[in-house]
Amino acid sequence: MIERVTATDDALELIDKLKDKFGPLMFHQSGGCCDGSSPMCYPDGEFRVGQSDVKLGEIGGSSFYISKDQYEYWKHTQLIIDVVNGRGGMFSLEGPEGKRFLTRSRVFTEEEREQLKL
Repeated sequence: MIERVTATDDALELIDKLKDKFGPLMFHQSGGCCDGSSPMCYPDGEFRVGQSDVKLGEIGGSSFYISKDQYEYWKHTQLIIDVVNGRGGMFSLEGPEGKRFLTRSRVFTEEEREQLKL
C-alpha cells in the first residue's frame, strides 16, 4: 500500500516524545498565513477538521490532515514529515522543544499514481 504521508525516524522520535507529554496527537498541514506552510501538531481533537479537509493517513499513530485545496496541489506527491532545529509555528506543540516539523516531498512514480488512481 502506498502511503500519502510518511515521517522520518527523527520526526517519529519527536512525535513519541510529544505523545508522552500531551497524549494522543493530530497533524494538519498548514496552508500558509501566520505559521507558513508547516505541518502543525496539536493534541488530538484540538484542531477542528471538517469537510474542507482530507485525511492523508497517519504518522506515528497520529492522524494527518490537509485542506482539500492544498491537497489538489500536492496529490501527486508523497509528503515526508521531517524535523529540524529551530522555531516553527507558534501554535504547534513542538515549538518549546527547539524543533519544528518540516514537510518534504517526492513525486509519486507513474506506477504509484496508477495504483492511487491519480
